[in-house]
Order: sequence, then C-alpha cells, then structure tokens
Amino acid sequence: MELLAQAANLNLGATGQFQNLSNITITSLISAAVTLILIVAALVFFFMLIIGGIKWITSGGDKGQTEAARNQITAALIGLVIVFAAYAIISLVSTFFSINILQLSIPTA
Repeated sequence: MELLAQAANLNLGATGQFQNLSNITITSLISAAVTLILIVAALVFFFMLIIGGIKWITSGGDKGQTEAARNQITAALIGLVIVFAAYAIISLVSTFFSINILQLSIPTA
C-alpha cells in the first residue's frame, strides 16, 4: 500500500525548459489517458457514422452496398452510445462515491 502511495506521488524532477513537467504525476497521466481515450473513441465513431452515410448515399441503390452502409451506421451509433454511457458512468461514480476518475487522486495511508 505504501509503495502505491509513493508511486502515485512520483515526481519526475524535470529542470530547465522542461520544468513545467515536474508537476506530472502518475495519477495525472491516468486521468489524461482516460479523457484522451474517451475523446478519440467519440471522434472515431463520429467519423465512422459520416463515412457510413456517404457510403449509403453513393451506393446507387445496390442492395449489398446499402446493407453494408446501414450496418456501419448502426455500429457507429452503438459505439457512440457506449462512449457516452462510459462517460455517464464515470460521472455517476464521481457523484455518488466522490471518486473523480477524470481528476484522479490516490489517497495516502
């Protein structure tokens, strides 16, 4: 437990032009990673939705291409719902348990 607390407060000790990096901790990296993953996932599914729509428009009435485009749009919408549900779950955990994953802080012993 003590090792985890020490690792959470690890100071990288940057100097010179990288002095601003000395405030980086493992918990801030985890928080930034979670936020970045949510943003990237939402963008990927959004662009999949746009590409599926373009495929549908350009299918020219071909039943196979229309079905493939519809399946891509469905998958993109399900992916967006999952990403927003994950964000909602993170918000609920933050509200009910006072554990903010997006601004993570590991308590010390």
